[in-house]
Amino acid sequence: MIEALISDKLQGQPSEKVAKTGKPFVTAKVRVHAGESDVFVNVIAFSESACAALLALESGDSVSLAGSLTPKAWTDREGVARPALDLMARQVLTAYHVARKRKAVEPMRHDQGITQPANPASRRDDLDDGEPLDF
Repeated sequence: MIEALISDKLQGQPSEKVAKTGKPFVTAKVRVHAGESDVFVNVIAFSESACAALLALESGDSVSLAGSLTPKAWTDREGVARPALDLMARQVLTAYHVARKRKAVEPMRHDQGITQPANPASRRDDLDDGEPLDF
């Protein structure tokens, strides 16, 4: 298996299903730009948090997924073999999650006396001397 992190847009609405064992899972499809073409990634999630995150999204939403990736192939109507990927998602990250995590961390940072400048662009790296790089 290949451990992967993919990011792109959700293609279609995620759907919740129930396995024969009674355990719920969610399936989705992500269209990922790869070079000069797009590849569809078939996503399945079993964990409660990953399922909930996927179900909160709509077609066209940006998403990042981490999990086990399996390469596959399928044949189109013209008989041409096309690549496809199956991803068993263990973690799902969306723009909503990033904003929520930043908001949750902000009071903690303030309580610890850590402050950020009002303009994040004004922050400087300790190793940045301000000189342009010569290549």
